[in-house]
Amino acid sequence: MQIEVRPTLIVNNPKEGKGSIDLAWLVELLKEIGSGSSLVVASKKSGTSYRGAWGKLNEAEAALGMSLIVRTKGHGSVLTEFGKFLIQYIDDMQAGFSQYGSTYQDNLIKEIQKIQKSESVRWKFLSSSDSIIQKVAAELRGFDLKIAGSGESLEKLLNKEAHIAGYHVSNEQSSKAIHRRLSKSDIQIYPVMKRTQGLIVKKGNPLHIKSLDDLLNPKIRFINRQIGSGTRLLLDTLLLEEGIEASEINGYLQEEFTHSAVANAILAGKADVGIGVKNIALENGLGFIPLKDEIFFLAMHKDMVAQAEASKLIRKIRSYSGETPGYKAVGLNRQIENWL
Repeated sequence: MQIEVRPTLIVNNPKEGKGSIDLAWLVELLKEIGSGSSLVVASKKSGTSYRGAWGKLNEAEAALGMSLIVRTKGHGSVLTEFGKFLIQYIDDMQAGFSQYGSTYQDNLIKEIQKIQKSESVRWKFLSSSDSIIQKVAAELRGFDLKIAGSGESLEKLLNKEAHIAGYHVSNEQSSKAIHRRLSKSDIQIYPVMKRTQGLIVKKGNPLHIKSLDDLLNPKIRFINRQIGSGTRLLLDTLLLEEGIEASEINGYLQEEFTHSAVANAILAGKADVGIGVKNIALENGLGFIPLKDEIFFLAMHKDMVAQAEASKLIRKIRSYSGETPGYKAVGLNRQIENWL
């Protein structure tokens, strides 16, 4: 990378607006004229057309309010006293800059390279589907977010195929089991928010769905989440607790990969009810029947914890969850006592 800092004269052209003239270029042009060259020859040596050089000279003189050359018909051009002064003035300025300015120039290049290097870093972030997670990851620099099920996200983290995993659990026993497994691999766990999962239904709930038992009605079309997602696991756990056979639910095998996709399927009339988080139902003007609160965690290796962006990620998620319907921020382990 090469950066050259040069003095510039800002000019106001009535027709073209603000412009600029490279003073280093102008001085070289004036030196040529001072050595006896015509403006035609001087402009050619400066890499500018005669017309272009003439125009820039006129602009510079107008901006400075002083003549730089005297044009004599049949005798070419000669420098004015101010033209000679400007040459010396710019030469002195350039000499001073070469003595001290190289430090500033080097610092500028180093900072550019430093920022370019930091911006090229991409941390692999696998997470269960969540609108707040997606929003925050998009706002912060360096995160390459991929939506996956909680189980897949954790497996990728354990296999060191990801730097961060986002997962959610709805009961203390599962949370403790996951915590024990991750701790053995020296992985840090951070609770970030509590959210509500439930049944998303059409606006006004025209089919009067109240609980999971209503899904047994063959006329009600259900839309599920994919195998491996935390939401699918939650549903299967609740069905087991209530003794409901999954095979008896119309649409149990119909899957979507995000909460938003479930809501869109209901909006499009492809399903009557699905399972997802409360805020997605509210955002889409749909009805919601709460089933279970759950805790959303971020897990990461220790080297990731040391990154400043990881702390920003956690803080932003907690901040947004504190102001989003259907969520509550979780900032301390004591807020979820017995979960870890």
